[in-house]
Amino acid sequence: MRILSKTEPMKKKNALRAVLAVLVAVLVAGCLYLDSLMPIITGYAAKNLASAVFVSGREQADMEALDLHFSFIRYTRNKVDTASRTVTSRFLWRKATAVYRDGWGVTLLRGGRLADLQAEPYPLAPAVAVPERLTHGNPALTLRLEPIATKLVDEHAYNGTPFAFVVLHEGKLVAERYRAGMDEGTKLLSWSMAKSFTNALVGIMARDSLVDVFAPMDIPEWQGDGRRAITLSDMMQMQSGLAWNEDYGNRSDVNLMLHREPDMGLFALSKPLEYEPGTHWYYSSGSTNAVMRYLRGKFASDAAFLSYLRERLFLPLGINDAVFEPDMSGTPVGSSYLYVTARDYARFGQLYLDDGCAGGERILPEGWVSYTTTPASASEGGYGAFFWLNRDRSVPDAPEDMFSCQGHDGQEIFIIPSRDLVVVILGYSPRPDRVIDFNALLRDILAEL
Repeated sequence: MRILSKTEPMKKKNALRAVLAVLVAVLVAGCLYLDSLMPIITGYAAKNLASAVFVSGREQADMEALDLHFSFIRYTRNKVDTASRTVTSRFLWRKATAVYRDGWGVTLLRGGRLADLQAEPYPLAPAVAVPERLTHGNPALTLRLEPIATKLVDEHAYNGTPFAFVVLHEGKLVAERYRAGMDEGTKLLSWSMAKSFTNALVGIMARDSLVDVFAPMDIPEWQGDGRRAITLSDMMQMQSGLAWNEDYGNRSDVNLMLHREPDMGLFALSKPLEYEPGTHWYYSSGSTNAVMRYLRGKFASDAAFLSYLRERLFLPLGINDAVFEPDMSGTPVGSSYLYVTARDYARFGQLYLDDGCAGGERILPEGWVSYTTTPASASEGGYGAFFWLNRDRSVPDAPEDMFSCQGHDGQEIFIIPSRDLVVVILGYSPRPDRVIDFNALLRDILAEL
């Protein structure tokens, strides 16, 4: 019979205490990490649900069942208050609130008071009668494209759950289809297609000699280090060299920027230099918001900037009521938050197909589309300036000259100069599991031409 020494019970107690200490440490670390995710979880739900309800006119239940039905987002408890025009989303011990304001759209409340934000009126603009410039094209082609529209939107044969589908051929409307409950007047989210609209704004301001695309940006925060060499072109080609993490699945830079930061552009431009400017390509939504903040700085006020954006870009395209939602600083979120109709997105695509002209008027500088579609040096033919390219044949059955605007939930504007074609598809098709088979779709459309 073994007799226990006096020290053995103490050793067991110490071992148990050590195990409990480790478990407590793991639990505390897990709670702290989860707490750090809360602004992303609750902010995503509040912002996107508010925009869907108050800008797009969608039902809360539809949005929650489709767009918000993933990861931790699906477990948020969301309250839509039509009186205050706010959405509050809760998850465990945290909540976030997003507010809708006429003209502004929706802003996620971060770093400020709701009352202060609601007290700021949108700079009024006189109503303008914008004529409908889109006319219907070849009826025979429309008839041939009808089965494709049905397969895409109604039958989901290409995967995803598309909301809208518009095709222009030779500048004419030849196909159009909408999900039930949506129509040609429904404003829909751009996600990252907004980056391409930011490209257009840079081009217009360059034409007006307000910016120099190839000169250093002269940002005060950059003057003491190598960032002072970064140009607008470096930023638009995603070759700024600034450190950035675009991973949407974790506590990344892009998620923190969109869901925690009151001034998104400032957050992005505060990043340190990781590579020599112009030498390394990587996708960065922060670059676009830093650019938009820089452009806003060329004007004396939000009102002057928004007026310029409306009068020099949107109205000439026939878009009278675009909603380009701002962060708390008042700057439009150039990376992500534009709401216009499917026809408006098609008009934008046609602007680039027509070398920067619309309605007989030059909108973009001569040569701007050529610059936009010149591959960034380190992108291997896949990216230009806030536009994606098909030089790398990422869409193998589409022509090499195709370029496109892309949003991460399946928002796409495909522009194919050699076929005089613009194709618009608007979500819902989140990567990577439910993404629409765009190659098969474009192959089928091109076959009918």
